[in-house]
Amino acid sequence: MTDHHAAYTADEALQRLKDGNARFVAGEARFPTVQKEVLAELAKGQQPYATILGCSDSRVPPELVFDAGFGELFVVRVAGNVLGPSILGTLQYAGSHLHTPLFVVLGHEGCGAVKAAIASKFHGAVQKSRIEVLLENILPALDTLDGEQPDEVLLHSAVEANVRHTVRELLDTPEAKANLVAGHMKLVGAVYELESGRVRFLD
Repeated sequence: MTDHHAAYTADEALQRLKDGNARFVAGEARFPTVQKEVLAELAKGQQPYATILGCSDSRVPPELVFDAGFGELFVVRVAGNVLGPSILGTLQYAGSHLHTPLFVVLGHEGCGAVKAAIASKFHGAVQKSRIEVLLENILPALDTLDGEQPDEVLLHSAVEANVRHTVRELLDTPEAKANLVAGHMKLVGAVYELESGRVRFLD
């Protein structure tokens, strides 16, 4: 593993994601195939411009959603885009060895893990033991929500709240504090809209 400087600033990386998603929504994605020469070059090493923590949902592949090619994104996927020791270790690797300037927590509308957390918190639903452990990472994000809202409105609010909760947890890590102060990285939250394909970046 060799250290190197990022090829893009965090703002440039964020703009690349936005531009890529715009091409994806417009049906003008750039990477239907990959040339062997590209693969051979990538075999020498990677320098992704962004790290994405996304959900495992099969309908939300970050490389396609952002029209990104091989080697451009460092992607971590877990149900509910939640944190845990292995996830944090992977993100730490992305920051300390790959030096990606941009970190994105990418949730999505209609998230099944968030639905399960809502059912657990507001309706007393019980899941299998390991799923319950997963939901423990989502439940704190729902503390300020009104469980009496219509189901669709509640799920929309909960998905965004879950993304913001994960972002806050990451912001609280020593690495994030140090790198944000030094201006070496940016951390943003976003929500993918299943029906339109649009990614909505949160303030």
